[in-house]
Amino acid sequence: MRRARTALTAALALLGAMPAAGQGLKEPVAAGYLPQDKDERGLWMQVDEAERQLKTSNFLLRDPALNAYVRGVFCRTVGAEACAGVRIYLLRTADFNAAMMPNGTMMVYSGLLLRVRDEAQLAAVLGHEFTHYQYRHSLRNFRDAKTKANAVAWLSMIPVAGYAAAAAVTAVQIGVLGSVYSFSRDMEREADAGSIPLMAKAGYDPGEAARVWEQLRAEQDATAAARGTKSRKDRTGGLFASHPPTAERVANLRALAAAQPAGERTDGRGAYRAALKPWWPQLVDDQVKLNDFGATEYLLGHLAEDGWMAELLYARGELYRQRGRPDDLAQAAGFYGQAVALADAPVEAWRGLGLSALRAGREDEGRAALKTYLAKRPEAGDRAMIAMLAGEAG
Repeated sequence: MRRARTALTAALALLGAMPAAGQGLKEPVAAGYLPQDKDERGLWMQVDEAERQLKTSNFLLRDPALNAYVRGVFCRTVGAEACAGVRIYLLRTADFNAAMMPNGTMMVYSGLLLRVRDEAQLAAVLGHEFTHYQYRHSLRNFRDAKTKANAVAWLSMIPVAGYAAAAAVTAVQIGVLGSVYSFSRDMEREADAGSIPLMAKAGYDPGEAARVWEQLRAEQDATAAARGTKSRKDRTGGLFASHPPTAERVANLRALAAAQPAGERTDGRGAYRAALKPWWPQLVDDQVKLNDFGATEYLLGHLAEDGWMAELLYARGELYRQRGRPDDLAQAAGFYGQAVALADAPVEAWRGLGLSALRAGREDEGRAALKTYLAKRPEAGDRAMIAMLAGEAG
């Protein structure tokens, strides 16, 4: 027992001697900032290499118009000077995520673009990631984690005898690791707080930031309901969670938005929908392939609060067709039919109508719809397969 007390006392003394996380790194970076010391130069070397690999990734969305649009929202949010030193890469990945490296590289996932409803919500996420960069959170977390990881390694070398001694040291090891990830949650709070003034200054509605997380919480509820499980929306992921609980985030973001000075605000919903429209079929296809019927059905319904536009009807048809239950095929055909009746229907809606009709045994109807798809999209990548199904293959 004495050796257990000695080990615990030594471990606590080590914790007490650790520098405060982020000490001396509270000043934001300025445009043209360069790494200042060995730790930071080492980090930059690693992320510079990661950026070089990113430039050749098959997951990159290289569409100039979409890239210019997202960059425009970012520059409006943070200002032209700050924007100049940041490179944005759009990645075709169905997850809701964005991240920023310490060298000014930002990654935005297509799953995020699918989920946010307007420019203001996109600005909230981009401003959040920029604040991580501005306050060098990567470096702060790296130094803090490195020190505490060294502490855990040191603790593992302490000679202990008996269960009580081992339990004492293990408890402190868990405390050290927990403090690393608690610090990360503090940085997330700081980034949330930094994004709201940026949105307000840019003329975006800061209230949209909280709505991003409200939507994600509701999506988690929908996933659970469809799968017959308990929602994970209030779980933080245990010891290794790196974000505050979403309910806390919603409350904090609402309070921060309410504290902003009054002024004219916009959400930019129309411009956002126009910019994403050409990519809608591909992003929906990626989402459907996640095999999360509840979340996708919720997402589409939420996006359709202002009305079921053609692209939303097409997306819903895709969701039901790919699940493929007998009653789903009939519903899918109905959604596709509503879509193609509108002037701005995605061409892919004719393909979906044809495929669902064929699977339901309505061959003439299905082939006719597929032929219409081929006529409207002669350069289609799946032309050979669709032509065969439509009876046009020679």
